[in-house]
Parts: sequence; structure tokens; C-alpha cells
Amino acid sequence: MKLRWALGILLAAAIARLWIMPLPSSFWVDEMATEFVVHYGGNDPSLQVAPQVPQSIYYHLPRLAERIFGTSEVVDRLPSFLALAFALWIITRIGARLIHPRAGWITAFACLSLGGFNYQAADARPYALGTLVAALAFWFLIRWLDSAAWPPAVGFIAAGALLWRVHLIFWPLYLFFAMYAVWRIARRDTPVPWLAAGAVFAAIALLLLPVLKNAIELNRGAGAHVVADKPSLLELFNQLKLGLATAFFLAGALLRRVFSWPRTLTRPEWTPILALWLTQPLCLFAFSWVTGNSVFVQRYLFVTVWGAALLAVATLALFLPDSAWRPAAAVAGLAILILVGHWRHLQIPHHPSDWREAARAVNEHATEQSVPVICPSPFVEAQWPVWRPGYPVRTFLYSHLLVYRLTGDIYTFPFRTSPEAEQFAAALASERLADRNRFVVYGGDVNVHLWRDWFRKRSELAGWIVKDLGPFGDVDAILFEKPTFWQARR
Repeated sequence: MKLRWALGILLAAAIARLWIMPLPSSFWVDEMATEFVVHYGGNDPSLQVAPQVPQSIYYHLPRLAERIFGTSEVVDRLPSFLALAFALWIITRIGARLIHPRAGWITAFACLSLGGFNYQAADARPYALGTLVAALAFWFLIRWLDSAAWPPAVGFIAAGALLWRVHLIFWPLYLFFAMYAVWRIARRDTPVPWLAAGAVFAAIALLLLPVLKNAIELNRGAGAHVVADKPSLLELFNQLKLGLATAFFLAGALLRRVFSWPRTLTRPEWTPILALWLTQPLCLFAFSWVTGNSVFVQRYLFVTVWGAALLAVATLALFLPDSAWRPAAAVAGLAILILVGHWRHLQIPHHPSDWREAARAVNEHATEQSVPVICPSPFVEAQWPVWRPGYPVRTFLYSHLLVYRLTGDIYTFPFRTSPEAEQFAAALASERLADRNRFVVYGGDVNVHLWRDWFRKRSELAGWIVKDLGPFGDVDAILFEKPTFWQARR
């Protein structure tokens, strides 16, 4: 009983440190897109340039949270925190079913060792909800195949119908569900007959037909929204998180040798664990290479990153006797709290993007409305001819300016340069900037550095002092100041 209390305290401490501490930190750019959809609706005309963005049932949750508690970073992230907490509990049940009845605690700590899992708890995006729905669907599928009872079958149909509505990138999971059902039925490990299984999956397919139609239409313009290069084999290997399984394997082998444990009779169900672990990354990797539109983005893999945790616990199960599961979980929980707790910093940022602090610094130097602030969009869709000179601020492409507001005279710039953008910038430099004492370039660091270097080369701004107001992670703010008389004489 005392050990159980200790495990509960360790789990609560890890969740407080890794999930709760990042909640008040600055939004990153996609979270500010969430804010835009929540406040202006998915039918806002400016979202026509990125029609895939509002295609999620997730947005109802932060909208509801704001109605109850008001608007803040913590409030908007609260639904994700609660969803991931529920998902963690479901995943521990899955671990106990597939690996060992006492594997729940250590499965929870293995999940908390993964940055991609913890990240979802403080992210105002659909990923934590997707993890919850995916875990629920798998859990209902397991229970249905174990018992052939209809309540879990209905739960599986409901969760399966919801999953693709949370995010369109979760389609590989349906392959996993089908493979698991076929594997169970083919090896006669379930009372569910082929006909009943076909009926359940047909029901899910019918419920997903509207989503499929929408996905096909959106895929025609997918190339305009690609934010990643085609993945390499090394990138694929890195996303498999084999280091965790290796660490658990070596720890188990060492503990068996130290304590002279006998060989265990535990036999984890390797096939579903390996399939869960591999399906999402392998499918997105293959899709990226076959279509040329890369979707191999780390956050798109979070929905099954807990498969790596199950794999790690399964490898450990090869060594642990029944009596050692809880002590091993306590050791793992303490080690993870120490090693993954980011103890060099009191406050843990959710994402390396401090837009809030960057906007504050800009406002300190652009205290008057007449101070120009050049704002490249952080969204890839903001390119000519979608972008144009004078593109309005109150739009999806500049949603970051609506969350953390600026006081200066804002000029919207595109995500990437183009002849049209440079023509606009040249006119702005000669007709507007040269007559001012200062101006600021503010946005994502890559975009800001591009325009910083471009303006530095302008003859109208020769001799101007250039100052970085950061650091703000992958956000930057650059101040251009006209030199005083004495500075110019130096």
C-alpha cells in the first residue's frame, strides 16, 4: 500500500512538472491559429487559403473552455491537458492487457519519458484529443474482440468515426485497427466472427464517407501547405524512439543479473505493439515519398508515440518477475522525474517560441503608432499571389498579431520573398522607413533574418544601427534605428 501511494505521488509530481508547468507559457504559431478559429470561426474568408486548418471537431473544446473560464493560454490548453490525462489512463489499461496485469504504472512512466507525449498536454491543438480517441478506439476494439459483446463494439464504432474528424492526418490508424482485428480473428483468438467484424468496420467506413470526400478534395491542393522536406531514413529511425526500448532492455538485463531473478513466463503480445509503434510513421514516410507532399512532421506522429512506451515496457517484461513490477515502476518514475524534469529552469516553456515576450519587446520600442513594424507571416500560405501589399491584419495568415497585439504601424509581409514582395519593400524603404527614426522587423526568426539582411543592403538605410531585441526562441524582433548625429560621426 505504501508503495502504491509512492507511485501515485511520483506520477502526480511528474505530471505537475511536465504537463502543468508549461501551461502558462507563450502560445506558438499553430496555437494562435487555434485562437483565430475559436474567435472568428472556421468559415472566416481568410481561411480559404488554408482550408485544412478548421477541419477538426477539436475547436469546440477550447471554445467551450473560454466561455466558462475566459481567455488565456492556460484555459485554451486545459482541454488538451484533460484529454491526455484520460488517454494516459486508457493506455495503462492497454499496457496491462497486452504486456502484464501489473504493467500499468510503469507504462504511465514510460509515456511520461517521451517528450512528444508530454508536449500534447500543454498544446492548444488537436493532438491530445487525437491520442485520447485513438487509445479509446484501440481499447474498445480489444474489449470487443475479447468478449464479442456489443457495447464495446459500439464504443469502437463511435471512436473510429470520431478519430478522422479530430485530424485528417490520423488515417493510418484505421489500417492498424483492421490489421489487429484480422490478426485476432485469423489466429482464432476471439469469439468475434468475420461477418460481425466486417459489419463493424463497414459501419465505421460509412460514417467516415463525408470525411473521405473532404480529404480527397483537400489533398488536391496539399502541395501549397507542405512545411517539411521529404524525410530521410535517418529521420524515420529517430522518430521510432528506439532509445527508450533499449534503455528498458538494458535495465531489465542488469536487474536480473544483480538480483538473480528466474526467467519470467510473461509473453507480451508483440504483434499489436509493433504494429501500433510502426504504422503511423511508416505510412506517413511512404506517403511523403510517393506523393511528393511531405507529411512526415513530428507532431503528426504524436498520436501513437505511446507505442514506443509499450514496446519499452514489453522488453522490460522479459526480465521482471511478478513481484518486481511496482518497485521497478517506482525506480522508473523517480529516474524520469529527475532526468526529464528540465530542472535547469524553474518554468518550462511549452514550445521554443516566445511570441508573447517578443511582442512586449516590440511594443517597448514601438511606443507610437507611427513606428513601422514589418511583420512577415509565419504561415507558408502567405506567398504571392495569395499575399499582396496591404494584406489585412485581421486574417488567419496574421493570427499571431491578433493574439499578442502590437502598437506600431503594421505592414504585413509574406512568408517568403518574391519580386513583388521586394518591390513593395523597396517602395516602403524609400517612401516610409527612411523618414522615420526607427522601425522593427518582427516574426519567425528565419523570416525576420531574411528581411533584416535585405533592408541592411538598402542605400536609404546605410549606417543605421541594427539591434536584436531577443532572444525569443525561434521568434525574433530586430530594431533598425537611425543613428544620432554623434553616432554617425564615429
